[in-house]
Amino acid sequence: MTMIGRQLVLILDFGSQYTQLIARRIREQNVYCEMVPYDVDLSRYRGREVIGYVLSGGPASLAAPESPRLDRSFFDVGKPILGICYGMQLAAEALGGRLVKSESREYGRSLFEVRSTERLLKGMPDRSQVWMSHGDSIRELPKGFEVIGTTEDLEMAAIADMAHDIYGLQFHPEVHHTDEGTRIIRNFLFGICGARGDWTTESLADESIKAIRQQVGDGRVVLGVSGGVDSTVAAVLLSKAISSNLHAIFVNNGLLRKNEFEDVTGMLGGLGINLHPVDASGMFLDRLAGVEDPEQKRKIIGNTFIDVFEREADRIGEVRFLAQGTLYPDVIESVSFKGPSATIKSHHNVGGLKERMHLELVEPLRELFKDEVRELGRSLGLPEPFIRRHPFPGPGLAVRILGDVTEQRLSLLREVDAVFIEELHNHEIYDDIWQAFAVLLPVKAVGVMGDERTYENVVALRAVTSVDGMTADWAQIDPKILARISNRIIREVKGVNRVVYDVSSKPPATIEWE
Repeated sequence: MTMIGRQLVLILDFGSQYTQLIARRIREQNVYCEMVPYDVDLSRYRGREVIGYVLSGGPASLAAPESPRLDRSFFDVGKPILGICYGMQLAAEALGGRLVKSESREYGRSLFEVRSTERLLKGMPDRSQVWMSHGDSIRELPKGFEVIGTTEDLEMAAIADMAHDIYGLQFHPEVHHTDEGTRIIRNFLFGICGARGDWTTESLADESIKAIRQQVGDGRVVLGVSGGVDSTVAAVLLSKAISSNLHAIFVNNGLLRKNEFEDVTGMLGGLGINLHPVDASGMFLDRLAGVEDPEQKRKIIGNTFIDVFEREADRIGEVRFLAQGTLYPDVIESVSFKGPSATIKSHHNVGGLKERMHLELVEPLRELFKDEVRELGRSLGLPEPFIRRHPFPGPGLAVRILGDVTEQRLSLLREVDAVFIEELHNHEIYDDIWQAFAVLLPVKAVGVMGDERTYENVVALRAVTSVDGMTADWAQIDPKILARISNRIIREVKGVNRVVYDVSSKPPATIEWE
């Protein structure tokens, strides 16, 4: 769903781990932006109201001839440009400056001193903390540029060609370690690009409904729903746009949590959505039998979902469209923005589809982060329990069972997960956690129950705090609560004798284990 008619900031991605944060910081100012590969064909954006460009950081060095670059003509676009770290160096070199390899790589916190408080650094204090990350630095500025900020170790920490509205920062304004980062981003958006700041969830709902009607017309749409916030918000948007021409299909794939099929069927039916519950658990489990590779699991599940949807579409008759609750992080994780970089994992909504399918895709949430979807749900009047519900992956428990997926292992994991979530609610910390779940490991451990030796399963508990799922920290749950959860699991779930807690953050780990 392209936001035609809205102001747009384009972020050209050169592979920085922080690029998604740039997008989040811009959108927090109610300004719409999109991340695109650095070598995107900009002619695709003719007719869009592009008000500025951001060149992200990246791991490459311009000293390497194969490093990504922009043609000199890019800088004649006539719109404001902000280069961050690698983006700043790239702009300087392209416009005639000279770079050198720094004697020491500057990484981490640094004290930034302002030389000029005009435009980009307007309102900045004389000194503030910034977050640096670079190995190269600028030795000679291009013609027309001036230094507007320095650090103790770097003379050219911020530069500007104010006549052409081209700016560069050798630090990251998007990370929270940079004290005045939000001010700098606001200055660029509103003081330099002329942003209106009118991109809100209310306007987004209206635009999305109009875009759905424009794409779909009077056609029929099938949508796979799960009861999670993404598919629920997508279902409400589609229902408002096309009413009974939406056919929401809730598939029991055999990989759901305890009582999920019954609970969600009642929940979605109460929203007035045209719902088709389908039990296809046998088909999914048959196809997953003996499969242990996580990527293969995802693709099998994605393909099977499409088979079910196409079968149901045939029963409904004359269906042309398949809707999905794909989010922006799904797209980012599944599609490399970084040239030769490796895909982290396929998302079931993006990388798991069959190469050939008979239905045209409708993805009304494709350009949104998770927190934006939650706000959109609130603006649509969804009940708060829908909004606060933790994310649940489309492949379900299959990617939370490491190894072979069997009914016995699914049953065990359902019970463990139910105890975990129940205790988070009991201790009133569920809403403080972005996502929590249990993982069944492919190992067994020795234990003692009563006077008998046991050799049973190990489960891992995972709970993280996050804003949008792009980065996450492990949730520091009170050890007394963890002890209560562990004791209940081992006491109540037959077949488990050991519980561990995952204390890894994203990055370097992902939130899900597979």
